[in-house]
Amino acid sequence: MVRRPALLCVRLLTLAALLSVAVAAPAHAADPVNSPGCQAGTTNCVDAVIKEMTKRFNPLAKTCDHDAIFSLTYLRTTEEYRRAVEDPNFFGSNAFVNREDAAFASKYFTADSDWRAGNVGAVPEAWRIAFGAADGRQVSAAGNMFLGMNAHIVRDLPITLDELGLGSKADHDKVNTILASVADPLIAEIARRFDPSINGGDVPGTSLDRDALLQLVFAWREEAWQNATALHASSGLAKQLLLAEIEANAATRARALAAENAYAPGQSSAERDAWCATHWNT
Repeated sequence: MVRRPALLCVRLLTLAALLSVAVAAPAHAADPVNSPGCQAGTTNCVDAVIKEMTKRFNPLAKTCDHDAIFSLTYLRTTEEYRRAVEDPNFFGSNAFVNREDAAFASKYFTADSDWRAGNVGAVPEAWRIAFGAADGRQVSAAGNMFLGMNAHIVRDLPITLDELGLGSKADHDKVNTILASVADPLIAEIARRFDPSINGGDVPGTSLDRDALLQLVFAWREEAWQNATALHASSGLAKQLLLAEIEANAATRARALAAENAYAPGQSSAERDAWCATHWNT
């Protein structure tokens, strides 16, 4: 298809702006992705990822940082994944998915580390919106969850899969089983420790519908697979344009999610923060 020159110019300008942030930033020293266990795809790799996640989550929980919501979501999901791969035949290739687990987590670790170090320019835009909303205490707990998942699934996942060589679609889809099993206890834990409104079905705009959440996440994961497949089949400028589109799409969704889940005028996170102050460790 021949593109109109004006449209191509806009896309090239978008590409230049978005790629000023490194798409595949190197792992920080604390990331386990380059450890021997992760290179070999052993379960020790998953243990190292969980250890790093726990190290990051604990101070967030203790201070009632709103980033604790996504951090807990990712930690509990990875712990459930670790239980699943006790069965050496759970995936077609446990070793590949273990390597993916570490490489995928590294994207989050790098964005999180850069944000907290003040290296904001290195943080992908979807993550900047998620971290900024959390720091500003601007959105509900459900909003914090959605913003983190959008940045990590819509933006990070297709890039990670492409870098690793895709792997098996059947294994990719099997992760949905793990996500489904962790959803109910995760939402209950968030409600107990951080924000009861996430589970308050009679509070308009605050409750989190478990089935709707899973359907959204499954759709995002399918989209991530399709984008990863397209990335893996492309090269040169075409690949760079596709990467820019992935970045832009994740950022656009992040802005919409932040607006949809923002506290209404006259409202704030005060009630949620007061609850967390006395329940975060329960």
